[in-house]
Amino acid sequence: MAHELLFEIGTEELPAGFIMPALENIKNILTKKLSDFSLKFGEIKTVATPRRLTVSISDLTDRQPDSIEEITGPPKKAAYDADGNPTKAALGFAKSRNASVDDLKVVATPKGEYLMLVSEKKGKETIAILPELLVELIRELPFPKSMRWGTGSTSFARPIQWLLALYGGNVVRFQIENISSGNITKGHRFMAPDPFEVKDFTNYLDKLRKAHVMADISERRNGLMKEINQAARQAEGTILPDDELIEIVTQLVETPHAICGTFEKRFLDLPSNVLITAMREHQKYFAVINENNKLLPNFIAVNNTMVKDAKLGAEGHQRVLRARLEDALFFFREDKKRPLADRVADLSGVIFQAKLGTLLEKTERITKLAGLMAEKLAPDLTETVKRTARLSKSDLLTAMVNEFPTLQGVMGRDYAILDGEKMEVANGILEHYRPIRAGSELPDGIPGTLVSMADRLDSIAGCFGIGQVPTGTTDPYGLRRLSLGLLHIIQDKSFSISLSEFVEKALDLFEDKLTEDKKRTQKNILEFIKARFANDLISEGVPAEAVEAVTSISFGDVVDCRKKIEALVSISSQPAFTLLAGSFKRVMNIIKDHDDTSVDRGLLTETAEQSLYETYLAVADESEPLLEEKKYDQALETVLKMKEPVDTFFDDVMVMSEDLRIRNNRLSLLTAISRLFLKIGDFSKMYTITAQ
Repeated sequence: MAHELLFEIGTEELPAGFIMPALENIKNILTKKLSDFSLKFGEIKTVATPRRLTVSISDLTDRQPDSIEEITGPPKKAAYDADGNPTKAALGFAKSRNASVDDLKVVATPKGEYLMLVSEKKGKETIAILPELLVELIRELPFPKSMRWGTGSTSFARPIQWLLALYGGNVVRFQIENISSGNITKGHRFMAPDPFEVKDFTNYLDKLRKAHVMADISERRNGLMKEINQAARQAEGTILPDDELIEIVTQLVETPHAICGTFEKRFLDLPSNVLITAMREHQKYFAVINENNKLLPNFIAVNNTMVKDAKLGAEGHQRVLRARLEDALFFFREDKKRPLADRVADLSGVIFQAKLGTLLEKTERITKLAGLMAEKLAPDLTETVKRTARLSKSDLLTAMVNEFPTLQGVMGRDYAILDGEKMEVANGILEHYRPIRAGSELPDGIPGTLVSMADRLDSIAGCFGIGQVPTGTTDPYGLRRLSLGLLHIIQDKSFSISLSEFVEKALDLFEDKLTEDKKRTQKNILEFIKARFANDLISEGVPAEAVEAVTSISFGDVVDCRKKIEALVSISSQPAFTLLAGSFKRVMNIIKDHDDTSVDRGLLTETAEQSLYETYLAVADESEPLLEEKKYDQALETVLKMKEPVDTFFDDVMVMSEDLRIRNNRLSLLTAISRLFLKIGDFSKMYTITAQ
């Protein structure tokens, strides 16, 4: 307590999604600000509820350390006249620092002699620094959306209602708008609304518990789990696992109180995903399942207040849910009256992008593009892939997806099954939206995989083709996400595919809709995807130099590129490769723009160059079949045989001979060697990491 900072921002109810990012930002901002003030501190803990954001910092030093401040002034020659008297420059410098000329001294610097004022700066007490620091924290805390209230100018996620600020048990005095800090907090809005004093963080958590507030998020989450599991047992079932919903509901309440409700069994005729979504999306209810993982006609609602009459409380939730489910059942029955195939033509009335046409036009493009991919990668499934692509967007026109947008693809699969489509087609409609976000599930079946790839390539090609290119943090069409998804799919399925070829085909399918030069656009798209590929690998811990060594030479077959990179990283730990990379860097510097690779054996007069040529021929002969079979690890082991001859060559042979024919012949030999190396990567770019 003696050196503890406790700070709470009391607010109106915060959106659930704002809370965890806010706590992370509070921690980051305070860490930086305290460090900037040279204030040492211990552990930072954060807790929160919908009505408060709180931070506790232990072992926060009570004052800044003293410091010596050295301030350089004007040069000596400008500070004193010929008689050694101080000039206006010296007098002005001293005055600006509240010092006398006698306090100044002359010091030697690389630029000459200058005046300097050396002063001891006393450290401020922490209690004096904190008011300004905490005000800055409030003003700088970012949110997805902020608001202003009343006549004040402060913006925050929701109106601030109170401020608790204690350091060492003493109030840190400051004010935001008309709200003054104090040692007062508030309990549950309805069950314990009266304010009360707190002394420190432990006391704060204890008193809030008594006031029906679980401020510690993990404690509240555990309490929620206990409540919903207990409520589910009343229905002789268990909670359908849903970690995301648990996190959301944890941030919606200050103390959880679960209640079990029911709905009519006739609603079980709805697809399970519809039932779950109707309960989850709008009402934040948990679904209940039996031992066979089948949905029961029950749900679990979580209240922020204790309900005295559980039956009455459940009936209120049941009335709300019944209306939702009635709508869903009506939509489902109406949607079933038209098969998905009949809805495709109606996509002509939905704009995909103003300059790129309708969703029908997009559907026709991805059907052709996915078909071309299937012909190369899975010819037996070509017609299935094209059928999947044809139906992939039609569920967007159903009433169910209009009401529950998160069911796109899900309803497409369910309706396709009801229409009698192949299971591969039905699953492909669902899977073509995957991955939804970074790290999420990838498509499993080939039809969904190829349609997903075609869909992404179409969007990327179209946006680049009309100049809608991501810049900085601006990416309105999510092209970075689409590119990463495309790369992850290709690598997951180990597809050997030319990105360049299919980017070109995707651009061709837009015909006259594009406004940018096609060749330049194709190049820009490949560079864009390559950058995502490189960043993704580097984020996994792959050395950037190894990635650049391969991608700087060629990029198109993603799986092949990754194999080469992995082979380079694997062999780079060998000492021989360190030296070979350095020699190759020297080779690349010497040959520069020399393109000829034809070597005249008769002009090889030195023993070292003859040995190098013979070794090159042997290594090329041995490595070529390995390269063809993409056995890059073995090919690199073979290439390492070049190290000794290359080193000896550079030690014993003068490449830039005065005899032009001999010089060019030696350059041709080195160029031929470089071409062999470059079939895997530019080793010279690896030299920076292997030489360390």
